[in-house]
Amino acid sequence: MWNCTARPRAPRLADSGSGGVPVTAGVATARDMPVYVRGLGSVQAYNTVTVKSRVDGTIVKVDFTEGQEVKAGDILFELDPRPYQAALAAAQGNLARDQAQLVNAQRNVERDKPLVNKSFVSRQQYDTDSATAAALEGSVKADQGAVETAQLNLDYADIRSPIDGRTGARQVDIGNLVRATDNTALVTITQLKPIYVSFTAPQSQLDAIRQAAAKGPVDAQAWSQTGGREIADGKLTLIDNQIDQTTGTIHLKATFANPDEALWPGAFVDMRLVVDTLKNAVTVPAQSVQAGPNGSYLYVIKPDDTVDLRIVKVGEVEDNVAVIAKGLAAGERVVIAGQYRLDQGVKVSVLPQSPPAPPRHA
Repeated sequence: MWNCTARPRAPRLADSGSGGVPVTAGVATARDMPVYVRGLGSVQAYNTVTVKSRVDGTIVKVDFTEGQEVKAGDILFELDPRPYQAALAAAQGNLARDQAQLVNAQRNVERDKPLVNKSFVSRQQYDTDSATAAALEGSVKADQGAVETAQLNLDYADIRSPIDGRTGARQVDIGNLVRATDNTALVTITQLKPIYVSFTAPQSQLDAIRQAAAKGPVDAQAWSQTGGREIADGKLTLIDNQIDQTTGTIHLKATFANPDEALWPGAFVDMRLVVDTLKNAVTVPAQSVQAGPNGSYLYVIKPDDTVDLRIVKVGEVEDNVAVIAKGLAAGERVVIAGQYRLDQGVKVSVLPQSPPAPPRHA
């Protein structure tokens, strides 16, 4: 036979003659609280350039180390310049020859011109000399183009960086023959300063984002996924022109100066857009707010060290800080820990908070 005798309830600690239920307390404070729109983003290089050769030649020198920071115009590879130097010299020689012949032909035309009317020079001879001068003018222009082409090819023998950025792994070594038609890249350069993060946000947040953008530049924050710390501050630079119907999200981009290169292409980061700021909002630690059948509530410690169960309206919750939109005033004390033993009117004993642990030294 089962023993159905009811067990007597243990007396409350507050009723047992002690100083009250031990709790940890905090104070509601008024401060400005940012309102965030969150998303998951991936870091992308601002520019990525695949460096290839524009002319054929053998690599005779590599002027960078892998992973090096380079500036636009810095020489990366040097091809054997001798074929292009010879082509330039030949083009310059042809130009000088045709220029001399042109000068002589123009002088013949000038001499013939006054003699034609006196019949000392035939009209046919005059026309022939004029045609020769005109043909040589065309030859000189063609020679000038050939000189410029040869000079350009000689310049292309020095393969330079088109942008500021960081080099990747070198794909071709000294002594290899490269051609302008090759599909293989010599090296890839990525621009890290500035850099941008591509991310998405729910379509329900689009109005808040657009309203914030209408007021001015929208602050963007990139946070690490592992350490939970802010990595960089930037600005929202793109709100895409349509919503992705398959995911119900809007595509966004934020640009960061990235002076310390904390953001690296390919990394995933947590993104926050500051779309609003609540001025003088009443805030409490988030763990002080409890969920009940009648909504959110917390325990307010009255001056006589008894607690008042207070139904409150919670607004934003960010970084373990809850905004109390209604039901609490700044300066009131609230219970942060120890709520499970409390009820309306129970007396409490506030425990002193432990000081932060001193930093450990090597």
